[in-house]
Amino acid sequence: MNYFPLLMNIDFKKVVIIGGGHVARQKVEALLPTKANITVISPKLTETLQRYVTEGLVIWKEKAFERADLDDASLIFAVTDNEEVNNAVEEATQHWQLLSRADAKGRVDFINPAVVRRGDFVVTVSTSGASPGLTRKIKADLEEQFGQHYAEYVAFLKDARKEILSLFSGDTKKQMLGELLEPQLLEWIEQGEKEKCVAWLQQKIGERQ
Repeated sequence: MNYFPLLMNIDFKKVVIIGGGHVARQKVEALLPTKANITVISPKLTETLQRYVTEGLVIWKEKAFERADLDDASLIFAVTDNEEVNNAVEEATQHWQLLSRADAKGRVDFINPAVVRRGDFVVTVSTSGASPGLTRKIKADLEEQFGQHYAEYVAFLKDARKEILSLFSGDTKKQMLGELLEPQLLEWIEQGEKEKCVAWLQQKIGERQ
């Protein structure tokens, strides 16, 4: 299957996870950086999931799955170790709802890539389920390559781009946006010297006004 990669806005949308084990925890943790309304359906939860419920990050329905649990859900994860339950979830899922089955034995509308998140900077990697081990390895490599400083770097680029777009047009705008990728800027950010980036930008703007 050739999956179509995309980044989806699920803020304030209902996401339902059926299952309360290790895989359910992974799905919840992947969703936490968003503002999705996360509901977990399961008679039991792992200790970590219990903590998320206590902290108000997740809604827990302490019960067995029923069709009505999927009402108004945009995304649905069937992640139990019981094929019969996963089949029931698939049967109850409407055509407009997106379903992912962890056992991959039925309908799989989407899969989760491995994610490296640094603020607005997001890198994903997937082998489409062919080799989860390779996916984890590449993710680890990317985490090392793109350190935490990339969050501040991308935040600077975002603000700088807005300022340039508000002041310039045409070839000047294009040239200045290209100059934002000057390697020295990333080095300054990594060294904790963001003020040098700001000064550099203001100098460039002054030269063209």
